[in-house]
Order: sequence, then C-alpha cells, then structure tokens
Amino acid sequence: MGLRVSPVGWAVAVLSVGCLVLARWLGWLEVAAIGAALAAVLIVAVLMTVGRSRYEITLDMADRRVRVGERALGRLVVRNIARRRSLPSRVELPVGAVTAEFSVPALASGVEHDDLFAIPTARRAVIVVGPVRSVRGDPFGLARRSVRWTRPVELFVHPLLVSLAGASSGLLRDLEGQATRDLSDSDLSFHALRDYVAGDDRRYIHWRTTARRGSLMVKQFEDTRRTQTALALATDPRDYADDDEFELAVSVVASVGVQTLREERELAVLAGPGTLRVETPPLLLDDCSGLQLSSSGAGMALLGRRVAREAPEASVAMLVTGSVPTAAELRLGSRHVPTGTRTVVLCCERGADLSVRTRGSLSVATLGALDDLPRLLRRVTA
Repeated sequence: MGLRVSPVGWAVAVLSVGCLVLARWLGWLEVAAIGAALAAVLIVAVLMTVGRSRYEITLDMADRRVRVGERALGRLVVRNIARRRSLPSRVELPVGAVTAEFSVPALASGVEHDDLFAIPTARRAVIVVGPVRSVRGDPFGLARRSVRWTRPVELFVHPLLVSLAGASSGLLRDLEGQATRDLSDSDLSFHALRDYVAGDDRRYIHWRTTARRGSLMVKQFEDTRRTQTALALATDPRDYADDDEFELAVSVVASVGVQTLREERELAVLAGPGTLRVETPPLLLDDCSGLQLSSSGAGMALLGRRVAREAPEASVAMLVTGSVPTAAELRLGSRHVPTGTRTVVLCCERGADLSVRTRGSLSVATLGALDDLPRLLRRVTA
C-alpha cells in the first residue's frame, strides 16, 4: 500500500507554490487565487485516497501453460469482507507490460463480484500476471493510493510443437547393450579373457579356463551405454537473420526434446546461460518459453564445445542455429563434438527448401518450416 502523486500532481503542486510566491512578491491577488485553488485541488485529491476497502480478492488462472496463439483465460473474484457496504472502486491487473482495469461496483457485506478475462498470446514468452491492486484516487489522476491483494503468477506461453512420433526412432534409438569399444574391468558386458595381472579383482578370475591352461585368467568387459541426446541451441543474435528464425529454432529444440522425453530417453538441453530442466515435458517447455537472444549467448562456433564440456557422454548431438553462420563456422562448431557422437547441425531459415547433406557421422540440414521437421529427421536417419 502506498500513496503516489502523479507527474501531473507534482506539476500542480509546483505551479501552486510558484503562483503563491509570485503573488506575494508582486502583490497580485489574482495569481494568489489561482495558487490557492490549485493547492485546494491537490489537497482534495490526496484526501480522496484516504480510507481502505476491505476486500478478499482471488486471481484464478484456468491454465498457466498455453501454446502460442491460444488465449489464456482467467477469473478475478472480489469479495467485500467488511461489515458495511463498500463504495465503487477500481481494480488493476498488470499483465506483462500492460495493465488491465476492472470496475468494481458497490458491494454489500459478503457479496462477491467476478470478472472473466482472456489474455491473447501472439508470441512465446513468460508473462507475469498480477499482482492485483485496488486503487483509490481522484478523477483527475493527481494522486492515488493502491493496495496489493495477490501475488504475481507466471503465465508460460510455450513454443509451437510438431509431432515426431515415429520420425525420430532411427536417430534417437536406444543403444543400450551396444559396445562402445571401451574395455573395462567392471562387470558390465562380457568381452574376452586375458592373463591375470597383479591388482586385478579376484572375483573376475575365470576358474575353468585357469584350470585348463594352468595360469590365472580373468574376465574383461566392455562398457555399455544408453542413448543420451544433447540439444544445443545458439542464442547469439548474430546467428539469426531475424526473430522468426530464432522462434523456429526454439520450436525445433522443444519438439525434439519433448519427443525424447516421451520415449524415456536421456536428454540434455544446452541453451542460454545453462541447461534447461528435462525432468518432464512441461518443465522443458516452461524453460523454452523464457529463452531469449543475448549478445553474450553462445554462437554456432561454440556449440560443439558446450556439448563436449556439458554432455560428453552424448551419443546423439543436435546443434541448432540460424541461417547466418557460414559453412566454415558450421564445421568449426561441430568439430569439437566428442568423437563417435552422431551429430546433426540444423540451420533454420524461414521459407528455405529442406536439404540434408551427410558425411560420415555428421549431417548438415536446412529447415524452412516446422512442419518439415519429421521429414528432415527421416532423411537424416535414412
């Protein structure tokens, strides 16, 4: 709760004092009358803010997660909890950078008044809704006193998604049980026998072969691994021709990430200053809603390094960027991905024709529309 005098109110106060000083100095009664009138208006405006309505206000968002283009519905309930009838008042609801106003009529004790509202969502974002404030003030807007009744809530506008069911099975296949060619003395996957060396764990001595050959033989194993998909998104504005390209890139990351989680595969999403939450699809999409371009963000040339540093065990890596990086920068960005990792560099360019170029374990693809993503993945895995 706080009293706030508007810039117009401060101007009236300064003008009133100036008129009174000038009238006393020059002896002009007319100017003195103007100064006194302005002072009276300002005093009345401040007096109109005195008092406090006793309300119980509830802000109810039907759904705090919506997709771009959907309308987020909400309900505002104002209940008079005072013993007396309340006077008409005004309630403000900040929604992002704008503020919606609701008129509350006079309410008898215990009576409720509710308003339904809809928030249009044209772009992906995290929108702060609230806190709800009741406002008392004068008709001229010289002074106002507001009372905060609720806490702000976050509305997550998720990026557009495309279904990838069946399209990504080749790229994101489960590699559990496939050898990594890394030999290990741990009991993971039996590989071969070798001569005993001092310090070997005696639990792994193969006694039948030892008895047959007359010398100690121990088991040797191969490590096995499960698929871990690493998605790395460039957030340097210099990688994108416009904001629409970045929105397409975010939708690509979100679509592939959600499908990976639905298939219960391990996932790491590297975007912005850190990693995104991947416990559930809604949490991943919440974090995708807040992604923004930043001059300090990683560009294409650094994405491979991020994968090597933050997801070194990844078996599949997808590096997503815009249309600006050159072929040399694309090669540089992918060069630092760990050896043996299936790598896809995906350039987002609105309206471009779908293309895929594969050489060894590296594929470089261009995507012009989100609906083409399933077809692109099928071509990558062909």
